[in-house]
Amino acid sequence: MSAASQTSYQVRFDWGAPGRDAIAVDADAVLWVDQLDGADGSRTLEEADEIAAWALAEQERLGGRFRIAVVAAGAARPDGSLRFAVEDLLAAGAIIEAIAGVGIDHQSPEAAAAAAAYRGLRTATRHLVSASVSARELRAE
Repeated sequence: MSAASQTSYQVRFDWGAPGRDAIAVDADAVLWVDQLDGADGSRTLEEADEIAAWALAEQERLGGRFRIAVVAAGAARPDGSLRFAVEDLLAAGAIIEAIAGVGIDHQSPEAAAAAAAYRGLRTATRHLVSASVSARELRAE
């Protein structure tokens, strides 16, 4: 098994479809995070606690460790390559932080870094999301 799969961790994090394919290995759930996909810029951030409660309920239902792969969608460049999207990082980090808050906290380093990014920028998150490249692109359409 590839180290990129992060299978030794309960909570995993990566970017885009290739990242999803890597970390979905033996995961109980894969959560695709696209903060601005047709939303008002607050959808995933506001649902982080609900997602965490759901993850805990699933762990209880399974009677063992619930493994979740959190995937930040990122954005497509004109050439089709994946572009970093700060709004997806922060939304994924909010979810990972909320999941840790209910006790599911065996995180990969990648997941821990995403949660730390959210935690460190929590008070500025709404501004950062609305000022991001992706949000500006949506407003320009």
